[in-house]
Amino acid sequence: MKINIQKYFKYKNNLKPLIIAEISANHCGSKSLFLKTIKSAAKNGADLIKIQTYEPEDITIDKSFDLPNWNKKKIWKLYSKAQTPYKWHHDAFKLANKLNIELFSTPFSKRAVDFLLKKKVKLFKISSFEINDFNLVKKIASTKKPIILSTGMASLNEIRECVNIIRKFHNKIILLHCVSGYPTPDHEANLMRISSLKKYFKNINIGLSDHSDDILSSISSIPLGAKVIEKHFILSKKLKSFDRNFSITPQQLKILSTYTKKIFLNLGDGKFKIQKKEQISIKFRRSIFSIKNIKKGEKLSQDNISTFRPAIGLSAKYYFQILGKKAKKDIEANTPIYSSLIK
Repeated sequence: MKINIQKYFKYKNNLKPLIIAEISANHCGSKSLFLKTIKSAAKNGADLIKIQTYEPEDITIDKSFDLPNWNKKKIWKLYSKAQTPYKWHHDAFKLANKLNIELFSTPFSKRAVDFLLKKKVKLFKISSFEINDFNLVKKIASTKKPIILSTGMASLNEIRECVNIIRKFHNKIILLHCVSGYPTPDHEANLMRISSLKKYFKNINIGLSDHSDDILSSISSIPLGAKVIEKHFILSKKLKSFDRNFSITPQQLKILSTYTKKIFLNLGDGKFKIQKKEQISIKFRRSIFSIKNIKKGEKLSQDNISTFRPAIGLSAKYYFQILGKKAKKDIEANTPIYSSLIK
């Protein structure tokens, strides 16, 4: 059953976090592995599956550019290996439809946006790296499709600028706290930034794009109010993928999905009310009892009344209020004290 994603683009508190499995480069250049990964994500608890729509010319322009701090690897060569070719998309969307799960993508060019529109995508993702590419942001926003926006490396002002561009077309936005470090070490996860985003963007649901090497950050984000959790997903850590060090396995995805539901249920609504399971327990509160025989007209005192379980007579909270009052009739020891017995 497909998730009703539209409701996540309207600010609400009582939403179970959505789990997004990001395939990214974890297909390792194999279409069959790509489709198997989609199947596995659907099987192991993903609510949505995301891919990346680009070929090298959608991201870079010159085959001679080196990647700084990456052993002088050519950026064109990197994206040639990591790309999800356009020709794979037809079978991917066909499979997702068969599995009854929502598949969407991050487009990295205007060409990619137009291509995905032909696939009738329900929403778009904007990568942290493209948050300041206002030309691309405007193109995506102009489709009036809902947008999930990652905020890695972005200042508060940059996020606001991007959001303002989108809002010229619509208000269907989810912001994801993100640290664009691969993998993200625990001391840099900065999950409290979720609370900061909630403070500054009051009418937008906030989530997490988690690039750590396990599911701890993802789970920890739920009590902070994350409505969406995105994790890179890989069939096996043995695969030689660029993204394997910050991707989770099928088993981890299943655990994340299960724990997310349980933690969300445990959070509740914060209201002060007696839960159904407490209805039995409340009978074991204390009430007021006589501890000696009390004669008619005798004053109630600390010597002849005290508080015990269960809650049969007057609540123990009235103990001090009834001290000094007189018994209307004789009261035997170990008798619950009711208002009808005193005056």
